[in-house]
Amino acid sequence: MDSITTSFSSLLNHNQNNHVSSLPNNNNHKVSFDPKLGGMGSAVDNSKAKIVTGPAGYILEDVPHLTDFIPNLPTYPNPLQDNPAYSVVKQYFVHVDDTVPQKVVVHKDSPRGVHFRRAGPRQKVYFEADEVQAAIVTCGGLCPGLNTVIRELVCGLHHMYGVKRVLGIEGGYRGFYARNTINLTPSSVNNIHKRGGTILGTSRGGHDTNKIVDSIQDRGINQVYIIGGDGTQRGASAIFEEVRRRGLKVSVVGIPKTIDNDIPIIDKSFGFDTAVEEAQRAINAAHVEAESVENGIGVVKLMGRYSGFIAMYATLASRDVDCCLIPESPFYLEGHGGLYEYIEKRLKENGHMVIVIAEGAGQELVSESMQSMSKQDASGNKLLQDVGLWISQKIKDHFAKEKTMSITLKYIDPTYMIRAVPSNASDNVYCTLLAQSAVHGAMAGYTGYTSGLVNGRQTYIPFYRINEKTNHVVITDRMWARLLSSTNQPSFMDPKIVHEDKKEENDTSVNHEIRSLLPPPC
Repeated sequence: MDSITTSFSSLLNHNQNNHVSSLPNNNNHKVSFDPKLGGMGSAVDNSKAKIVTGPAGYILEDVPHLTDFIPNLPTYPNPLQDNPAYSVVKQYFVHVDDTVPQKVVVHKDSPRGVHFRRAGPRQKVYFEADEVQAAIVTCGGLCPGLNTVIRELVCGLHHMYGVKRVLGIEGGYRGFYARNTINLTPSSVNNIHKRGGTILGTSRGGHDTNKIVDSIQDRGINQVYIIGGDGTQRGASAIFEEVRRRGLKVSVVGIPKTIDNDIPIIDKSFGFDTAVEEAQRAINAAHVEAESVENGIGVVKLMGRYSGFIAMYATLASRDVDCCLIPESPFYLEGHGGLYEYIEKRLKENGHMVIVIAEGAGQELVSESMQSMSKQDASGNKLLQDVGLWISQKIKDHFAKEKTMSITLKYIDPTYMIRAVPSNASDNVYCTLLAQSAVHGAMAGYTGYTSGLVNGRQTYIPFYRINEKTNHVVITDRMWARLLSSTNQPSFMDPKIVHEDKKEENDTSVNHEIRSLLPPPC
């Protein structure tokens, strides 16, 4: 521990006084900026990963700091030490050595692996309350909890650090240069967490890095809090890179928002618990409809463009679902082991069934009739055909043609009802933790990071890790196996394909471990 303390202390001292590409410490540790690890899948190619190595294969993928590109910045005592709310806290501030491992399941001889910096208040801050001009923007689609995050950012800045000037950017990224701003105060945001949507408005697209940073500079903004999904976080990364290139004292902070839970690294995104809970209403309704008639089928389409987490967790929570179809698990309709055969079998056994399908499932089956496959929305997402309507009609047509049994099918699409509701209690707590952690990091001078939960601990994750890939359901994992055992549905998969997927997953994991253990370049 002493050697690690020396390493991080050296790093902090270095950050306040110098800026070089690589910093050797003692014999056991080295701090470096690795251009090869940055910008993986991000909008900016010249991102630099900040890597700290230690004994036994310890890797810290650290986040940028303002002193990396603006030397000799003054520091100030953290006002929390005089805050009555924190007087009962045993340890006010996060220790300089505190990091959180990305993987918690290891073997006795495994390297310590990749870690992220633990979130929380620091002893020294790099902003005085009077100099802070913060801005908050929400981008992309709606999600439960957006207003809660806005509220907690405003209240956290005001009550914890005495910041009085907080601007709300209206209408997403384009609001920086095409819309007015609104002043946000604790009183104006006091009750917004009880409402769905976002009081700031949102939009897709509209990202013009130079215009946005020009607006930030012209308005005197020095803390930017960007709430959005993977595309929004890539935009935030581009903003951070331009801010760094111009040498501005501006902290750029991301707060991950995606109802699909498809952002990597983090345990989950806010709004996901609410979405799963709200999806139960639709599933319950479909079950009531299905069991009330002979050979009744209820079909529910849930969100999940590329990742089927909502469908999977809603199915596991419900216990009324007989079949769950997600983008990660291909299925087929006809022939032995196909969906039609399973539906007929289930109806003969139970007299009814419920099917949950994610919006991105089965797109390869409808691609021939789908003219929108090559079209995209303003965020770059593929425009998908309504697979719920498609599969409902295919099931009706099949049984009408085969005349083996008469069915009654009801289709429910609760998509916009789910994402427009206020967040539940669990998500409200999570939104508070995310927002307060983001504020602590920005005040401590960190920048170019996303605030997120990793293995139950709040962390600061560099943008390039958030932007490098999309989080997917692993169909060779235990959670998907639990779902299959709950629904008793077939996997609809060729065993050879499962074996190839598992091999590819293992190869990817091994390659990432090898990459992590490579010595950083000097």
